[in-house]
Amino acid sequence: MPLTLEDIARLSGVSRSTVSRVINHDPNVSETTRQKVQEVLDQIGFQPNLAAKGLVSGKTNIIGVVIPTNVIKIFSDPYFPLLLQGISASCNALGYFVMLWLSEPEYEHRMISQILHNGLIEGVIIASVPLRDSIVNSLVDSHIHFLMVGRHPLLDVSYLDVDNVQAARNAVMHLVHLGYKRIATITGDLDQISGADRFQGYLNALREAKLPFSQLLIAEGNYSEEGGYKAMQRLIKQKPEAVFIASDMMVYGAMRALREADLRIPEDIALVGFDDLSNSAKTNPPLTTVRQPISKMGNLAAEALIEMIETDSTEKKRIIVDTELVVRQSCGAYLSGAAVN
Repeated sequence: MPLTLEDIARLSGVSRSTVSRVINHDPNVSETTRQKVQEVLDQIGFQPNLAAKGLVSGKTNIIGVVIPTNVIKIFSDPYFPLLLQGISASCNALGYFVMLWLSEPEYEHRMISQILHNGLIEGVIIASVPLRDSIVNSLVDSHIHFLMVGRHPLLDVSYLDVDNVQAARNAVMHLVHLGYKRIATITGDLDQISGADRFQGYLNALREAKLPFSQLLIAEGNYSEEGGYKAMQRLIKQKPEAVFIASDMMVYGAMRALREADLRIPEDIALVGFDDLSNSAKTNPPLTTVRQPISKMGNLAAEALIEMIETDSTEKKRIIVDTELVVRQSCGAYLSGAAVN
């Protein structure tokens, strides 16, 4: 059982109210008394209750991280642990705590109410938001500091993102430069801005290369491995030469579908992904993919939000993080002995 203020007062030889003043940095305490109480606090590793501290000081140093998507997906997709790792690292370095909010879509209204009225959270990072999600509108109306990982095309809010349109365009143009004409795509969730943007990048590349557009060469894979597997099963029937796939998780499923169909990568169908997850350099063959620095994005998101909180800034932040096309064997660039950029 944790020690109470009365216990600390008894061990320090002072009153309960004096202990409270020391904890709350009241200047009307002698240095001798302060040191006596602090020695006891240090010995027991005392940490003040954050809720009580927040009521006194108006500051809890807690930020909420909200991911309004299927809970199973959050723990099965490596993207989210990497993002959370980056957020937590920056919060730890800056003396902040992280409270993670997970909720299935049907309980979203209850989660919004808890976030906005619990009195603990000073700001919110929200990631993987569907375009028509009500959470963002609620945060805008609440005037709480928040930052999105992923831009919002309709609302004037702070966000951090990569240029998904240009990154996807570059990936598809890489396939064009390798000589592929019949290029398909497996999209992410098209009701999420990242999925819509990467699909737009695919379309931009086809238009730029003057390649024909075909609805038959488009399959939605919902950012999951199983989604990529089923989408590739559909695309195989259309005999594409190459496929741009909007996430590495979907690539892993697509590769499984190609192996089951006895199709070789890249000799029969070339692949390019998006994310550069840790396993993508270890696939057979190693995956050509767009690298986005997911953990660093978590770092930067937390740092930006904390700056907004501490300066009480209302200025909207727009942070775009660079991507890089990492060329490996899956795209066929090395079949002739030389990579094509």
